[in-house]
Amino acid sequence: MKYEHCVKFYETDQMGVVHHSNYIRWMEDARMALLKHYGFGYKMLESKKITVPVIDVKCRYKSSIFFDDLIQIEVQVIKYDGIKVTLQCHIYDKKTGKLRSVGESTHCFCKENNKPIYLADEMPALNELFIKLVCKELE
Repeated sequence: MKYEHCVKFYETDQMGVVHHSNYIRWMEDARMALLKHYGFGYKMLESKKITVPVIDVKCRYKSSIFFDDLIQIEVQVIKYDGIKVTLQCHIYDKKTGKLRSVGESTHCFCKENNKPIYLADEMPALNELFIKLVCKELE
């Protein structure tokens, strides 16, 4: 699964390049697209009173992205322990194929009390999906 985004003018800064905070937003968009692609969209999770907060995020910037660039984000599940999942995102310029950024985000799963849950108890199908996807190429 690959997520695409066309860079908007408002995502740039006074230097004419994309502001660094947007890379994290795009990673979040790609994560949401991944969940939806596999039938676990955020609306469905929220209907079950499950939230998926970010508990760690990092991003390495390789080269600049500019207004109107079309980027492609490849998402891979690289770690999963039943409570936390870590995703890695590679952001490419779709036209040139050049790697622009590599990022990772780690998330846990919580119920209404904001306490982490063991996903196998609450959503066995999503738990099985993450087990299957760890370090596998996504479609």
